[in-house]
Amino acid sequence: MTDVKPDDILEAVYRVILERKANPAEKSYVASLFTKGLDKILSKIGEEATETAVAGKGGNPDEVVYEVADLFFHTLILLGYYDIPPERVYAELRRRFGMSGIEEKESRT
Repeated sequence: MTDVKPDDILEAVYRVILERKANPAEKSYVASLFTKGLDKILSKIGEEATETAVAGKGGNPDEVVYEVADLFFHTLILLGYYDIPPERVYAELRRRFGMSGIEEKESRT
């Protein structure tokens, strides 16, 4: 998958996740998570979020990158579970862009 443009990688990974969901292979990690269900997917996100925080505290940039990649990957699996395209997240980030965090939280009412 080296022909994927750098700005398209999350979308490309998401498409593979949906493919594994639709056509599970015996040796597919993604398919195994879908088979194990939502609780397993959520526990992996929690695990990766914790590992990301630990890496951030440790201060090694390479470890931070590695753990954030794992977190992004497992978050894409959650989006795939619900058939939510990453574009919906991008649209939400665009909506929030330039807005203060306080202002954004108040807009959720």
